[in-house]
Amino acid sequence: MRDPAASLGNTTAATLRQWIVEGRLLPGQHLSEKQLAEQLEISRNTLREAFRLLTQQSLLTHIPYAGVMVARPDLAAIIDIYRVRRLIERQAVAEASPHHPAIERMEQAVGQARNARDAHDWLAVGSANIDFHRALVSLTDSPRIEAMYADLSAELRLAFGLVNDPARIHAPYIESNSDIVALLRQGNNQQAVARLEAYLLKSERSLLAVYNG
Repeated sequence: MRDPAASLGNTTAATLRQWIVEGRLLPGQHLSEKQLAEQLEISRNTLREAFRLLTQQSLLTHIPYAGVMVARPDLAAIIDIYRVRRLIERQAVAEASPHHPAIERMEQAVGQARNARDAHDWLAVGSANIDFHRALVSLTDSPRIEAMYADLSAELRLAFGLVNDPARIHAPYIESNSDIVALLRQGNNQQAVARLEAYLLKSERSLLAVYNG
C-alpha cells in the first residue's frame, strides 16, 4: 500500500514546482516553513518531504542555519539545461507528424504569449513560452520524456528569473515559436529543426550573458 504521507509530499512538491514554473517563486527566495505549511494546509513534516524532493531535483537549496531557498541556477546548470533541451526538442520536432494534436497546443501558447506581450505582462509571456515547449515535447508521445521535461521547465524558469529585463529574454522568441508551428504544419520538419537550433543557441547565449555581464 502506498504511504499517504509520501503521496502528499509528492503532491506538495508538484504544487511548489508549478509555482516555480509560473514565476511565483523566484531564484534565491527564502521559503518560510511556517507560512508555506499554513498556506498549503499541510504539516511541516509533509512540507519537509516536499522540500527534500525538490532539493534532489535542484529546484531548492538547503543552506545550514539559513533554511531553504529557491535555487539559483549557475553557469554549469544553464549549459546542461540547454544540452538536454537540444537532445529532446530537436528529436521531437524532427519526427513530428503535421497532424499531431500537440501542434495545436503550441499554436495556442503562441497566441497567449502575444496577448501577454501586448499587455506588457512578461511573467505571463514566460509562462506561455514554457507551455509552448512543453507542448513541443509532447510531440514525442513519451510520458517519461514529458515528465523529465516538466522538471527541466522549472529549472529553466529559474534561469529566466535571473534576467532583469524579461522583455529582452522573451520577446524575440514569440514569432520564432510561430514560425516553428507553421513549418511543422507544412511538414517541413528539417527547416523547423534548423529554426529551433538557432532559437536555442540565441536563448542560451542570452542567459549566459547574464553571468558575463
